[in-house]
Amino acid sequence: MLKPADIAPAQGIRTVGPESVDTLAAITADAFRDDPFNRWLFGGFDPMERTFANLARHIYAPNGFCQLLNEKGEDRAAAMWLMPGDSGDASLAGTLQTYWGLFASGGLGALKRGKAAGDAMAKHHPAQPHAYLFTVGVASAGRGRGLGRRLVGPVLDACDRSGTMAYLENSNPANRRFYASLGFERVDLFHPMADSPPLEPMQRLPR
Repeated sequence: MLKPADIAPAQGIRTVGPESVDTLAAITADAFRDDPFNRWLFGGFDPMERTFANLARHIYAPNGFCQLLNEKGEDRAAAMWLMPGDSGDASLAGTLQTYWGLFASGGLGALKRGKAAGDAMAKHHPAQPHAYLFTVGVASAGRGRGLGRRLVGPVLDACDRSGTMAYLENSNPANRRFYASLGFERVDLFHPMADSPPLEPMQRLPR
């Protein structure tokens, strides 16, 4: 089963923790600014960035595997994973802080949409052990140079060596070709609420 120690170091990529929550959130929110599902869910950039920060702080930095890619002295790309066996649950205090932040910045509608999205995503997660790619994003200043592929490549290579499936939910149809080029295939399509854009669960079997 895949472990962080199985992932080979790569130039410009570093594994980070709670000290980098703000950077993880800023790059991720910038990358998802025009994402149709996240625009529907959050209703604005501020609740998006605040919620990504809380999710990084309470789940992905302490429980999972987070990396940043640095190019010419600037952090340009970010990825947040859960490895097989990692907990995707925040503490009670962390959960309350995340939902309160979403309500305070996005209102009751954003809170309802966030709860519906979280419940639907949990329902569709595969039962077998897998590496879950929650987000990979490239800041606007770094796009078009293959940084997202460079960032997730070492983890996917480790998935292959360890025989581990990888899984994600694609929230933007424009990204389907990118994920397919990495070996991900669609397994479903679902709408967390009747008026929501779809989420596309995709899995990548080890090669």
